[in-house]
Formats: sequence, C-alpha cells, structure tokens
Amino acid sequence: MLDDLDRRILRNLQSDPAQSIPDLGDRLGVSTSRLTRRLDKLRETGVLRGQQAVINWRALGYAVEVSLRVTLDKTQTRAFDDFIEAARGIPEVIEIQTFLGRVDVRLSVIARDMAHYQQIYRAGILTLPHIADIEALMHVARIKSDEGLPL
Repeated sequence: MLDDLDRRILRNLQSDPAQSIPDLGDRLGVSTSRLTRRLDKLRETGVLRGQQAVINWRALGYAVEVSLRVTLDKTQTRAFDDFIEAARGIPEVIEIQTFLGRVDVRLSVIARDMAHYQQIYRAGILTLPHIADIEALMHVARIKSDEGLPL
C-alpha cells in the first residue's frame, strides 16, 4: 500500500519526471537518501516502472495516424502469437493492444503522409499472418491523452 509520502513522490514525478532527486527531496521536505530508498522501493514493487522520453512523432514529420482493428483467424492455434510477433517488426506500429470480443487486436500506425501509409499498409500490414478482417480508422484529433493518475 502507498502512504502519503509515496503518493506525493508519484504526484511530483508525474508533473515533472525530469527533476533531480535532490530537487524532488527539497520540494517534498525529505532527505536525498530517504527519497532514494522510497524510489527504490517503488521500483522493486513495480509501482514505478522507470522514466522515458516522450517523443513528439509529429515534430519528426509523421502527420498521419491510423488505428487498425484486426480480427484474427482463431482457427489457427498460434494466431495471436504469430501476428503480434510479426507486427512488432513494423517500425511504424507504435502500439499493439489485444482485446476480448469481435476485435482481437488494435494497431496504432503512424506515417509521414497517406502515400507512406499506403506503402506501410500494403508491404507490412497486409503481410501479417492470420488476418481474417481488418478495419482502418483514420485519426482526426487526440482529445485527451493523459497517463497521469489521480494520486
């Protein structure tokens, strides 16, 4: 279970993950060594999985995002494993999610433009194994994208 200090640490890291440990300790009113022990504990228990750089792929020239809903041929025993392994090999696939229901997998695909997307779709997506059906949804706007938790 998280105590008040753990929640304050996580809230502060969510709002500014690049801050240094001494700065965070000063902000929270705890010593660097105590804060380091708490961070280690949060990592060991799997609550804190690490820090990562969030790259704005639009700033790198990727203007198109497409969500592909894929239904797999589940008569094949390795359909999920084979599909996911192959999909991981397409660099423009930035997210893979699996579901229960009519749709089995959702892929989030980015491309520089529609011509580039068409190339990815034909040369990469359509060659993925065990596809029974595929539906493409063109991304128009991201209304909310927040992984922060109400701590």
